[in-house]
Amino acid sequence: MSRSLDGDALAFQAVSAARPSGDAVYRAVWRWHFYAGLLCLPFLILLSVTGSLYLFKDEFNATLFAHRTIVAPRATAPLSPDRLLFNASEAVPGATPVTLTDPADAAGAAVVTMAEGASKTLVYLDPYTGHVLDRVPRDDEALTVVRRLHSLAYFGPVANGLIEVAAGFAIILVVTGTYLWWPRRQSGGVVTLRQTPRRRVWWRDLHAVTGFVAGAGLLFLAATGLPWSIWWGQQLRTWSNEAGLGQPRALWAHKAVSDLPMREMLTTAGWAMQDAPVPASEPSAAPAIGLGRAVAILRELGMQRGFEVSLPVGDRGVFAAAAYPHDVTRQRMISLDQYTGRPLVDVRFGDLGGVARAIQYGIGIHKGEHWGRANQFAMLAFCLATLLLAVTAAVMWWKRRPAGRLGVPPWPRDRRVAATVTGLVLGLGALFPLTGLVILAMLLADLGVQALRARLAG
Repeated sequence: MSRSLDGDALAFQAVSAARPSGDAVYRAVWRWHFYAGLLCLPFLILLSVTGSLYLFKDEFNATLFAHRTIVAPRATAPLSPDRLLFNASEAVPGATPVTLTDPADAAGAAVVTMAEGASKTLVYLDPYTGHVLDRVPRDDEALTVVRRLHSLAYFGPVANGLIEVAAGFAIILVVTGTYLWWPRRQSGGVVTLRQTPRRRVWWRDLHAVTGFVAGAGLLFLAATGLPWSIWWGQQLRTWSNEAGLGQPRALWAHKAVSDLPMREMLTTAGWAMQDAPVPASEPSAAPAIGLGRAVAILRELGMQRGFEVSLPVGDRGVFAAAAYPHDVTRQRMISLDQYTGRPLVDVRFGDLGGVARAIQYGIGIHKGEHWGRANQFAMLAFCLATLLLAVTAAVMWWKRRPAGRLGVPPWPRDRRVAATVTGLVLGLGALFPLTGLVILAMLLADLGVQALRARLAG
């Protein structure tokens, strides 16, 4: 009987030794959570600050910049678009008008974009009097600056790629953070805080509880921001278009098109349509219909107010117009033949494929454009929670860091656990190749550092 019990005990010990301990898994996940935070939190801070500002772009325009965006409504009819174009040209001599943005409502200003070489100037005009309210270089317009900082567009494609890497790491951060937060019979730190702010455990609990509350929002913001990324987003757009789930290619069938993509003609061409080719007008001896008639046709076709229309370029150019109001179902893009005014392409939201519609919805929510204030404040709360996560992470690290060292959480002694968790993280990284490449580089650097330490110790 004793031999039997001894054998059972030995078997139990063997099974226990073969089974990874919860502590080992926790340490491996914690290490990757630390790495993900180290790399992406600086970017998430920038994204949260700029995103919080951009959520209230309409409010900023109606208050801080009301001198150029708001006019007094009048009983008289607005001036013709051609007259506004003339006034804008007089305000920026030597430049060429390229687009007109229709006033969004009776109290809204009209905006003409003037181009001179590579530089563009926004001219704000009172649509009733033609008075020039302001002239601003497009790249210096406050909310354009915020938007371009949000995407790191100021710093070129490599920096924009870093945003894609950060978004991938944000998803890893949420997944690993959820595992670390998961209740393990502790008395606090799940939905309550322990100790006081003087103790590291209080900051750990605040970090964990904030992550629990805001994790889903951070995941949503990362997922809905990725379609705009420089590589992954472009691949998703290409795939969805090829699969018939993006732009409606049938609308371009048997029609003459130019080599220009829509994003070259319009400030906002939408996620699905920015790569769509601009249709071509049929050359004609007849004169072009002019901007005034083009705008009138667009209004007759039911185009949502606030649309932007670009002027034709060359004898085969078109009047390309797009409206992207907060109501996503009213988004629309129309291109008119410059000689006849005939619609060459008319794309409504319902014409888009399923993937494109879902992404446009997600982008609208991401920007706080659905459901009024509730959407804005929900996204603002997620942005502020992300900032709080960054602050609490920094305080935790500061309180636990060893003197003179970075304080990276150690790998567990069980190498099988480390390899398994790392494999799972690499699997997540494979969904976002730029992130995956950075993870692989980090892993190789980590192994190199460990090998060097072992050699120095030996």
